[in-house]
Amino acid sequence: MSDRGPAVETAVERELRLLDPEVRASPELVGALLHPEFHEFGASGRHWDRTSVIAALAGAGEEAAGPIVVSGMKGVELAPGLVHLVFDTESDGRRAHRSSLWRLTPSGWLLYFHQATPFAE
Repeated sequence: MSDRGPAVETAVERELRLLDPEVRASPELVGALLHPEFHEFGASGRHWDRTSVIAALAGAGEEAAGPIVVSGMKGVELAPGLVHLVFDTESDGRRAHRSSLWRLTPSGWLLYFHQATPFAE
């Protein structure tokens, strides 16, 4: 599953921005990347909405996890204005398979849905 057209490239770029510690520390920068109806099923099993994710990341501050290492990112444009990304992450010894849906809106590409599933080797 890989289609590196402009829509997928933009979604990949924005996904990587969301994983950047400087972006994650800024409610404004995170909020600019999340769709108003964003929701997530986190690696913890918790269901998150846009407001709770922004608050949790802003509250992490100095306690934030170490760098996030990304591998195997692939994407496909499912329909005009809808991109699906899959990839793996590792941070502080925790690994997760991840899946994201990015939607094109009048304000640009925004993350609409995200799911993380923990895994071990």
